[in-house]
Amino acid sequence: MKTLIVGGTGFVGGYAALYFADRGHDVTIMSRSRPKGTSRLNELPFVAGNYIEEDFGDGRLDGYDWLVFAAGSDMGTFPQDGSVTEAEYFEKANIEALPRFFAQARDAGISRAVYMGSFYSFVAPENIEKIPYVRSRHLSDEAIRALSSPDFNVCSCALPWIVGYTPGFPVAHWEALTHYAQGRLEGIPEFAPPGGANFMSCRSVAEAMLGGLERGESGKSYLVGDVNLSWKKFFEMWFRAAGRPRDLDVRTGHPIIPDFALSYLSFGSTDYEPPAAETAQLGYQRGVLAQEVEDCVRYYGSR
Repeated sequence: MKTLIVGGTGFVGGYAALYFADRGHDVTIMSRSRPKGTSRLNELPFVAGNYIEEDFGDGRLDGYDWLVFAAGSDMGTFPQDGSVTEAEYFEKANIEALPRFFAQARDAGISRAVYMGSFYSFVAPENIEKIPYVRSRHLSDEAIRALSSPDFNVCSCALPWIVGYTPGFPVAHWEALTHYAQGRLEGIPEFAPPGGANFMSCRSVAEAMLGGLERGESGKSYLVGDVNLSWKKFFEMWFRAAGRPRDLDVRTGHPIIPDFALSYLSFGSTDYEPPAAETAQLGYQRGVLAQEVEDCVRYYGSR
């Protein structure tokens, strides 16, 4: 299949692009800029595109069979210069731009699409009207799935926190957590954030994306995941993998996992079990997080 992966130069989208390519898909990646680093992503066909600012009715979406959307705007892309409010930014970037892009993909003849969404509005719905980012992911997910038709099979996967690496591709927060667990970040006391989340490997996400394209029910959102952990247990997993087991204190203000991210779950934790039938339908692995953390520590620890 000729597959377009939007956000294919990012951490999760890049892993998915290589995963699909290794399984025989004719993969093209789209992003605002070419891949960074020395990964095999540099070997894939590349199309420049900014889904927020540009009109894609110009033919750039023609000729593709399938679409994986792994882009999206979050606080990492939010301008910090005071030029726009969070509500204004996420209205434009997610609520308006995402459904518009999917409508143009449908009109270009793409027949199947899967959207990498977010789990926050599903597991902490009380924050939909409190936090602009969570609201934008909720509304964009609904609007994208509403485009479903007999000729356009589109589903979404509500993703939790994603753990992993792509060789040659930098992922700052997991590299920092590895160095932190190794004791290489001087001046930062050893502690863990409060609350918790569900965590999932990037390989499992790629498997779920492929399953969504091949077997996903059009118009459906799948809540996916692997393991529910407190941030304390999660951080301690990295310290053990680094050979420095710790019993970490818990408090806010961690420089690696900022408080705004914890607020999306009201500084609490998740406790959900993806339905077994849906996990089987999408065909992704569970129970692999501990091995993924060990692999990350080996990879990032040598950098």
